[in-house]
Amino acid sequence: MYDELWVLFRRVVPPTVVIRPQGGGRRRAGDRKALAAIIFVATSGCTWRQFPPVFGPAWPTVYRRFTQWSRERVWARLYRVILDELRARGELDWSRCAIDSVSLRAAKGGHLTGPNPTDRGKLGSKIHLICDRNGLPLSLGTSGANMHDSQGLEPLVRGIPPIRSRRGPRRRRPAKLRADKGYDYAHLRRWLSKRGIRHRIARKGIESSKRLGRHRWVVERTVSWLAGCRRLHRRYGRKAKHLLTFVAIATTLISYRRLATLLTA
Repeated sequence: MYDELWVLFRRVVPPTVVIRPQGGGRRRAGDRKALAAIIFVATSGCTWRQFPPVFGPAWPTVYRRFTQWSRERVWARLYRVILDELRARGELDWSRCAIDSVSLRAAKGGHLTGPNPTDRGKLGSKIHLICDRNGLPLSLGTSGANMHDSQGLEPLVRGIPPIRSRRGPRRRRPAKLRADKGYDYAHLRRWLSKRGIRHRIARKGIESSKRLGRHRWVVERTVSWLAGCRRLHRRYGRKAKHLLTFVAIATTLISYRRLATLLTA
């Protein structure tokens, strides 16, 4: 299933050093085995020390490769390549995007954690994301669970990468953005309008929450897809960049599965 993913991954992974100038040492584990091991950790939810040796490299080797690729932004580049491939096949729909967030409990402390007001003040983090009309994630971010959703709108919109278009220059702005009542602020409406983005934000005390699901169910479905990555059920690590990396891996797998159905059709 992941043969095509490995082909795309080879386009963004830095070259490996096969020969050590000083000599000696152990043979470096293959990048393909390390990639399969990292995907297993993300989808199964096991800890690094519980990692089974069936993949070949031991867990310290896989963890070092995980941190190296996170530091070098390999996952972000891989996800951008997949989005370009999807857009080239007409699978990205910019006409109506949606924004939302989801909270997860933190087993330990760490950077970007905070008391979750919806979980009796327990420590947690929050995942913010924007998806297109088909539910494919376009931009994502993490924060403490006590951060208001409205504070994540501007960074998420700015964080949409320039994606290849079928015609003309690369695109990074949706035609329309939908959001719930948590984003109902006048300055956000003005900010979106200045950038030529039409908005449909539910108004507090005026519109019923029952009508929001007609168009926002797409982003809710994407949030449920993220739950398929069991490593995101609870935050175990203290480093915020590792949480963001697992979120990037989960969104990469979501988009890759859509691309794989096109390649096998």
